[in-house]
Amino acid sequence: MKYVRPSTPTVNVERTAVDGHCSACGAADLASYQVLSEGGWFEVVKCQTCLTSMSRVADEIGPIELLSRSL
Repeated sequence: MKYVRPSTPTVNVERTAVDGHCSACGAADLASYQVLSEGGWFEVVKCQTCLTSMSRVADEIGPIELLSRSL
């Protein structure tokens, strides 16, 4: 998968609706999308009302390695 630099000042990720209810607030507003954190890329399912994570699976790309550490 290739990621390109966005041409806009904000980034919007395509979210896919997921059936189910949030275990924290009970809302039926779950979505699946990719996030980037200190551990790399993850495919998450989060409640769009309270942002509780229902699942988080690591992407095959793996963790982010800083270029500055190789200098």
